[in-house]
Amino acid sequence: MLEVTDLWKSYQIGDSRIEVLTGLDLLVPHGEFASVVGASGTGKSTLLHLLGGLDAPDKGRIILNAEPILNGDERRTAARRNRQIGFVFQFHYLLPEFTALENAAMPQRIAGAGESQAQEAARARLAEVGLAGRLQHLPSQLSGGERQRVAFARAMVNDPDLLLMDEPTGNLDPKSAGALFDVVKGLQKRKGLTIVMATHNMDLAAQTDRCLLLREGRLAD
Repeated sequence: MLEVTDLWKSYQIGDSRIEVLTGLDLLVPHGEFASVVGASGTGKSTLLHLLGGLDAPDKGRIILNAEPILNGDERRTAARRNRQIGFVFQFHYLLPEFTALENAAMPQRIAGAGESQAQEAARARLAEVGLAGRLQHLPSQLSGGERQRVAFARAMVNDPDLLLMDEPTGNLDPKSAGALFDVVKGLQKRKGLTIVMATHNMDLAAQTDRCLLLREGRLAD
């Protein structure tokens, strides 16, 4: 379960202080697929960065499975993030010189797994997203939709407790976006994944378990 209580975040820009999140609360039960929508600049990406421990709030608590996201030094936080949280961004951020299999295996290698174990896990995740026949292809040899599937497989390779997706279909055509979302939704149901997705795509948001509107620094159903 993901629990967020009284979350505040602001940024200093020149002489002005911009309040982005202002006492935001959020509760995402285990196995729920929640989407966050809102106008550009309202703080959707900021929220996901905070939920994933990539940034620290000014104030508030973020608890995942009864333990604070930020708990201890940066090394401990990074290790927990690697084990328990998966990220999918608008851009795939695949390493161009590595194959789909090597890219998907990267979080396992970072966690200390041997090459054989890491590639076995990556091979299973890539098969789940329909890329069993593309393991040795470089990112340049894959379509945009396929690259995002590799990014999704990479996010899932450590079997995270929480998956965060920031505009995961933002760079895809409608057909590729729909196909990717069908894969994500199917795996979410089968595995009982807990997902928070920020998106501008209202058609996709409407297909999640719950759609939340981020406005004036807070969330509303």
